[in-house]
Amino acid sequence: MRKLILSFGALAMTALLHFIVIEAGRAGQGKEAPFMRSELIFPLEHWHNHASMIVECPNGDLLVCWFNGSGERQADDVKVEGARMKRGAKTWSQRFTMADVPGYPDTNCTIFIDPQQRLWLLWPTIMANEWHTALMRYKISSRYQGEGPPVWDVSEVLHVTPGQKFVDTVNSFVDEHEKKLTGESEEIRSRMKPFLERTRKNAADKLFRRMGWMTRAHPFVLDNSRLIVPLYSDGYSFSLMAITDDWGKTWHTSTPLVGLGNIQPSIVKRKDGSLYALMRDNGPAPKRLHASESRDRGETWSPVVDSEIPNPGSGAEIITLRNGHWALIYNDTERGRHSLAVSISEDEGRTWRWTRHLEQDKAGPEAGQYHYPSIIQARDGSLHATWSYHLNRKDLEKDSGGRILRKSIKHAHFNEAWVMQ
Repeated sequence: MRKLILSFGALAMTALLHFIVIEAGRAGQGKEAPFMRSELIFPLEHWHNHASMIVECPNGDLLVCWFNGSGERQADDVKVEGARMKRGAKTWSQRFTMADVPGYPDTNCTIFIDPQQRLWLLWPTIMANEWHTALMRYKISSRYQGEGPPVWDVSEVLHVTPGQKFVDTVNSFVDEHEKKLTGESEEIRSRMKPFLERTRKNAADKLFRRMGWMTRAHPFVLDNSRLIVPLYSDGYSFSLMAITDDWGKTWHTSTPLVGLGNIQPSIVKRKDGSLYALMRDNGPAPKRLHASESRDRGETWSPVVDSEIPNPGSGAEIITLRNGHWALIYNDTERGRHSLAVSISEDEGRTWRWTRHLEQDKAGPEAGQYHYPSIIQARDGSLHATWSYHLNRKDLEKDSGGRILRKSIKHAHFNEAWVMQ
């Protein structure tokens, strides 16, 4: 009997060890191996290519847009271009035109796919070669997963119509800062007073407050029912949200996110339902991403404050991953766009424990500019990013006309494990 009991115990122990080994193996198989690969969407060229945005189509294709031309707001040949990478492919298609208003610059474009699986392209057309004359436009397509450019079903102007609440919020901001000027130096007063006076005057001007708004980051779909399009104005140097609850039939605006140079907002949703926005810093030092939050579905926003995240006055984008982590892509310096990083937060932005660089040059005259990034999480959980890839080295090739080949759009495919490695 004793031998039988011992034999049974040995068998049980063997079975237990076998179970542990199997489960450990399964756990090991489930853990992602870190990876990162990248490529240029098209070869380096002398044309200005900037401000890209990426989406994953329902069929698994990747679609990217950016603007291309001989300049930006002052170049009337600027148009929105696109390219696609078919699912499972390693190379990008030939480029195609997504939007081109003849004789006008078409600039800072953004794309997203709505809950009805339609593709939206939103971008500003610059009416008089100055940023404050931007006119927001958008197109919608249900036929975009074949070859070449999307076939557009809708083409509209996005009329941005801030009302009296906009004026009141701006005036309150100006009043507050005018009071603070009494204790400042003469140098600060001489710089700030004209800015505040101009801001108040422009807020009262109906045409000025309706023009000049532009996109940058991905639009944000809230609870599959509300579309929030983050906008900013170089004329005001602050931000605003365009909101629609009927997918573009009607629009209204949030109260403005007023600050000293907070532009190009990117939005995430917290677990408690509130919205959090990070914005580029176009204001005075110290240079940090600006932050604000909304607790009423984007209608009103808290006073803009500096975060702890460095920013050299360049665009950034933040997204929520399916595991609840936040991913942020940005230039992680206070000066220069030569360092492009991805950071991961496990606590909704309170700390950013993990950071990995997609690009990093030593600061100096030959440092590249890797900026205006875009990031998404694909259905397989991996991450895709695109950014403006602008080189400044002296050894760059030239074309037959002697023009330096230095600009493209770059794409990277990686996973969270690579960032956290």
